Amino acid sequence: MVYIGNCPERAPDIIISFKSGDFMEHFVELRDVRKIYRMGEVEITAAAGINLTIEKGEFAVIVGPSGAGKTTVLNILGGMDTCTDGEIYVDGENIATYSRKELVRYRREDIGFVFQFYNLMQNLTALENVELALQISKRPLDAKSVLEDVGLAERMNNFPAQLSGGEQQRVAIARALAKNPKLLLCDEPTGALDYKTGKSILRLLQDTCRLKGMTVIIITHNTAITPMADRVIHINSGKVTSTELNENPLSVEKIEW
Repeated sequence: MVYIGNCPERAPDIIISFKSGDFMEHFVELRDVRKIYRMGEVEITAAAGINLTIEKGEFAVIVGPSGAGKTTVLNILGGMDTCTDGEIYVDGENIATYSRKELVRYRREDIGFVFQFYNLMQNLTALENVELALQISKRPLDAKSVLEDVGLAERMNNFPAQLSGGEQQRVAIARALAKNPKLLLCDEPTGALDYKTGKSILRLLQDTCRLKGMTVIIITHNTAITPMADRVIHINSGKVTSTELNENPLSVEKIEW
């Protein structure tokens, strides 16, 4: 494991530094990203200069306590919010310069979202929920095939109320994957699930990253799942405090919490 950044409790195996002006192209890169919310005369700083990088095909976990700025980072990276200052590169494009119309296209074509709560249409079947999302996608995959891939071949004609929590989350993941996105962004995807079901969802996300080469980013407060990630980014008080690179990520089966 390689530690990059501030990690006072242990000495770094490798210290990486760059001179001013040096540039390495990463699949995802946030440079000095700041987000300030203003309510009248009150300013709330949600991101206080975020700097991070993630490579293509990595399984990354962003971890930190409640209020640390994790969701702000995910929302900005997913184009659901904009930064006050800074640069945000995804596959070579600085999305911080995008107009509202360009952000709509970016969310529609390049990003798959998985949330803690499933946000399924209750009057549509699992298959119809996935197909609905594909109507706005530029390069969609086959909805039935993706549902089969996530283990719902026998449940695709069921309505959400007829599915368990884990099955509903699998529909939500299938909906995101079927868009064939550049990034799969997951906001506490196991937060509403029991331990066993949560592990099965994490296994699905890890397998998706490994088998499909998709870049997957999870935000969570659960530090126990960090050994399964290729890259672990710790955030606190609106800043990245350290980054860890796992040379040998663990399988979900070996993780307990």
